[in-house]
Amino acid sequence: MRTPWHPAVDELKMDQVLSALGDPVRLDMVRLLADGEEHARGEFDYGLAQSTLSHHAKTLREAGLVRARNEGTRCFMSLRPDFEDRFPGLLDAILDLSADGSVTARR
Repeated sequence: MRTPWHPAVDELKMDQVLSALGDPVRLDMVRLLADGEEHARGEFDYGLAQSTLSHHAKTLREAGLVRARNEGTRCFMSLRPDFEDRFPGLLDAILDLSADGSVTARR
């Protein structure tokens, strides 16, 4: 399995980050990852097709919010530790503003 591509921290763009976080499923995924731990993609149970969940994970990765690591047939995700260097306080502010509960997936 190939290694997932991640943009360099200086290539991260605010519009792509905000667009990625504009989807309720992706925002909830980031909320779960905010615990600082690495999570297997299978932990994100939204009742969505695997292809849809993969699309959401790819969108977050390409926007620079998460790191993905493949191990065998499994994919693990975590928040990028260097994201804060590029946009200090942004993720905390967004998660605080959206902290009124988790989001249910669109079906």
